[in-house]
Amino acid sequence: MSKTLGIGVIGAGNISAAYLRLAPLFRGIQMRAVADLNAEAAKARAKEFGIRAETVDSLLAAGDIDIVVNLTIPAAHYEVSKKILLAGKHVYSEKPFVLTLEEGQDLDRIAAEKGLRIGSAPDTFLGGSHQLARRLIDDGVVGKITSGTCFVQSPGMEMWHPNPDFFFQPGGGPVLDLGPYYISEMVQLLGPVTRVAATSGMASPTRTITSQPRFGEEIPVDTPTTFHAILQFASGAQIAYITSWDVWHHDHNNIELYGRDGTLYIPDPNFFGGELRMTRKGSFTTIGLDWDHPFMQENDNGHANYRAAGLADMALAIVEDRPHRCNNSFALHVVDVMTAILKSGDSGAFVQITTSCDRPEALDPEQARALLA
Repeated sequence: MSKTLGIGVIGAGNISAAYLRLAPLFRGIQMRAVADLNAEAAKARAKEFGIRAETVDSLLAAGDIDIVVNLTIPAAHYEVSKKILLAGKHVYSEKPFVLTLEEGQDLDRIAAEKGLRIGSAPDTFLGGSHQLARRLIDDGVVGKITSGTCFVQSPGMEMWHPNPDFFFQPGGGPVLDLGPYYISEMVQLLGPVTRVAATSGMASPTRTITSQPRFGEEIPVDTPTTFHAILQFASGAQIAYITSWDVWHHDHNNIELYGRDGTLYIPDPNFFGGELRMTRKGSFTTIGLDWDHPFMQENDNGHANYRAAGLADMALAIVEDRPHRCNNSFALHVVDVMTAILKSGDSGAFVQITTSCDRPEALDPEQARALLA
């Protein structure tokens, strides 16, 4: 296998542009083809980025494609990833990895049988600010983390998305759509979750689209849009996790972690960068300016955006025969936590988490630079 792995993309929607635009930042991967059930969409995306358009079947049969990036809608992730593995290709999926624990376990079985790798977004936890938080926690700078909060709240998607229907159907909702970013961040910082409890509800059984081209159209809401959960970690930490699409405005920090010797204010893990702040025994300090991590540098319209970092790390890990950071065990544990929150929201009872995982290896500045072209 060459040291540069060929990458194919299935799914030519909006997110594909980000992968195709940012992948050249990294060494060891080369975007070569894109496929979509809509042949015209694949052709347009291929022309935009100077790669070839394929059918799904021809992409899966292509000899120069080593890893296929699955950018289909969440409800199709399992079937498409399974098809990729059965074709003998490694798969890297957009979040959420799958929608049920059973789906993820089946993909794990197939990958193990075929000696293939599975990876999954999000990879934003590899961002410089989040890796600095990891370093501070691992070094005990704020002491053992005992508790914390996580708030992910907004009015919803119907104001800006042209076709927001799927966000409000089973398989959507704020836990499965946004939860991968925030739960992945907490697991990479604190380790695996052991049990959760949650309540859930919705503000309205319908939503009115105020974006174009469907302005004024009413759509049904068939999944809860507000969750209040408690996550208990194997480390002993307990985190209050509140996520909602029924909130117009709030002043809560995205994530706050409370240690015995101080507090960390974690920036939004939906992004690679952001200001990390710390209060240590009463002394308020802004930190991060002396952390020379390349994935903190603004590179995309004022943001630090290194989407495809997890894909590049996976490709390099295949070549080097080492574990990759955005691995299936980690992604499946996050799915287990998210689906347990959904179950607890329905029942009101604690739900035990049946999976576990190791924290992904930290990505220090030197290791991050080694991923860049």
